[in-house]
Amino acid sequence: MKRAVEHRIGVQAPAEIVWEVVSDFDRWHEWNPLYVKAAGQLKIGTALTLEEAIGDRPVKVIQPIVQDWVPYEQLHWRSQRLGGFVTAIRYIEVENMGDTNATFSNGELFMGLLVKWIGKDERKALRAAFTAMGEAVRDRAEALWRERSAAPSEAG
Repeated sequence: MKRAVEHRIGVQAPAEIVWEVVSDFDRWHEWNPLYVKAAGQLKIGTALTLEEAIGDRPVKVIQPIVQDWVPYEQLHWRSQRLGGFVTAIRYIEVENMGDTNATFSNGELFMGLLVKWIGKDERKALRAAFTAMGEAVRDRAEALWRERSAAPSEAG
């Protein structure tokens, strides 16, 4: 049995800028409402350390393992829930939609014996958190793009 929660949003900025925002863990605390602190390396098999803030719950430290990443496209990490009886695959993906547009997707796929215990309320809270993160990525990437587009050109 599987369950999934996802949010997708259009971004009016190049995919490279969206990826720049997503891959800069050191700055997540500046804009990310879901992961208020992040540390680690984009390297398959390594652990990330994330401070996760979902709704009005206390901030929780999680240490998922990077499962896959493709520069400028995707980051996937894996964690365990419910005593290891549920595996969660968290994904962050950037799709290039043209020179100045991208789609940002973030979600989580749950698999395992106790997946039915990832109930409607949990999925609703996650959807809200993923939506907030998606909107924050969009806002930050679009602000960076506007700032850089307005900067005077060095070419003369």
